[in-house]
Amino acid sequence: MTRRIRNFNAGPAALPLEVLEEMQAELLDYRGSGMSIL
Repeated sequence: MTRRIRNFNAGPAALPLEVLEEMQAELLDYRGSGMSIL
């Protein structure tokens, strides 16, 4: 079982899983354009 880390401090923090999944999908096909952002 993997536990997600919660950070309530000021500054950089862990992103929500939904955001990470959306970023992963967009890396190789940005908004359906067929272009990668890498």
